[in-house]
Amino acid sequence: MRESGILMPVSSLPGPYGIGCFGKEAFKFVDFLAQAGQKIWQILPLSPTGYGDSPYQSCSAFAGNPYFIDLDALKEEGLLTAAQLKAEKWGTDPKEVDYGTLYVSRFKVLRTAYAAWRKQCAGLHGCSYYFPDDYYAFTLANEEWLDDYALYMALKVANGMKNWVEWDKLYRLRDKKALAAFAAENEEEIGFWKFVQYKFAAQWQAVKAYANKKDVQILGDIPIYVSADSVDAWVGGALFELDADGGFARVAGCPPDYFSADGQLWGNPLYNWAYHKKTGYAWWVRRVRHALGIYDLLRIDHFRGFDTYWAIPADSTTARTGKWENGPGMELFDALEAALGKLPIIAEDLGELFPSVRKLLADSTFPGMKVLQFAFGGGDNEYLPHNHVKNSVVYPGTHDNTTLTDWWENGASEKEKAAAAAYLHLTGVKPTAKELAAIRTDDVRIALLRAALGSVADRAIIPMYDWLGLGAEAHLNTPGKLGGNWAWRAADGFAVKALAKTIHDECSVYCRV
Repeated sequence: MRESGILMPVSSLPGPYGIGCFGKEAFKFVDFLAQAGQKIWQILPLSPTGYGDSPYQSCSAFAGNPYFIDLDALKEEGLLTAAQLKAEKWGTDPKEVDYGTLYVSRFKVLRTAYAAWRKQCAGLHGCSYYFPDDYYAFTLANEEWLDDYALYMALKVANGMKNWVEWDKLYRLRDKKALAAFAAENEEEIGFWKFVQYKFAAQWQAVKAYANKKDVQILGDIPIYVSADSVDAWVGGALFELDADGGFARVAGCPPDYFSADGQLWGNPLYNWAYHKKTGYAWWVRRVRHALGIYDLLRIDHFRGFDTYWAIPADSTTARTGKWENGPGMELFDALEAALGKLPIIAEDLGELFPSVRKLLADSTFPGMKVLQFAFGGGDNEYLPHNHVKNSVVYPGTHDNTTLTDWWENGASEKEKAAAAAYLHLTGVKPTAKELAAIRTDDVRIALLRAALGSVADRAIIPMYDWLGLGAEAHLNTPGKLGGNWAWRAADGFAVKALAKTIHDECSVYCRV
């Protein structure tokens, strides 16, 4: 079944409070997808953003991003007033997320809503506080991660949001008596962080149910690694490679590549795969089960790390000092499928691929990714459409690539432009510099979109900004660049009927509707 979808981060939806959320614009976007004949809404990780505002460096592998909670819904529940929302700053540009401003205003407003919610629940049924039944059901169903998360966040607040490795030793090493005493003294703060997750989960499930009703599946995303500054790292212990002092021995990254001459030093703790194997990969089973409760399909970032991964000494300042190590391979996926059944996973199989990585992808039967912006470097490149395979997902570019418009105008080399122009029949087979200069950018963009849609790949995913023809302002993430990433938001009213019809018509030509 050939199908297509659109990559659109929740954060990039328009709306009034500084960032896209689970409000009416999310439901409108689902309607737009359905009108456009799209079967997939691909999003970025829904986890809280962390270092560099990245959803791939989260404080929790299980928690949801408080920024995505619809504040208007809380207002309708009587937890906030219009005046309280109007009093806060949400950023000066509606087409860009201002994370610094958001960090201050969003949590202030959520705390106000929490106080109002507690007040609503005070004294009910003869109890000091009696919360709604669905709240108790949520906390019970998620206690395996929620209790640790709420305690961790309360401790972070008490420690000025410092990394947990800088906390007092008793808290850092999780002394049971010290943690119990802290929890008893900070019940209301811990309750706040549970309330936030409760509202996040309820609102997101409503969006997802609406999408599924419209025959749209949610394609989610999980990073392979957890952040060093996360509850997962704090409680994980033997799950990770540790040194003699209990610190991280080595950290994750990738060697020099297309994006960075020095490689990328991510700093995430590496898994102690021997320990995971002893447990039957229990933590991974929990993680993927949880993710499949949030998403219909699941893209796993940096899939190649399950075969071989780049291990960098923790004290290194560059990724160049790393070395390749062997990951768990098919053993992990066999364990996951034994526990969870057939996995609807898409493998992000980009980067330097050894034959063993290709074998792992083939053995797993997961579809890999084909990226057109990588296709025109020369030779019989595997990303050229004639080399695609059915069991794959084709993209013009990923969230790390710039937009097609910016790629043609500023990113592509003259060699790539010449190869693309010839391949896409925009010129003769050997275009001159003058011929290349005469090509309209929009003609290239449309030709590349049609090349993606025309691919033999079962699925084609087009970023929303490429359908909109946007330039560098919509580039979501530049790997290795600190700050200014993950900020693009669509203009209000972008999802017009004319655009939905254009997308539907283009996709129908290639039998994707």
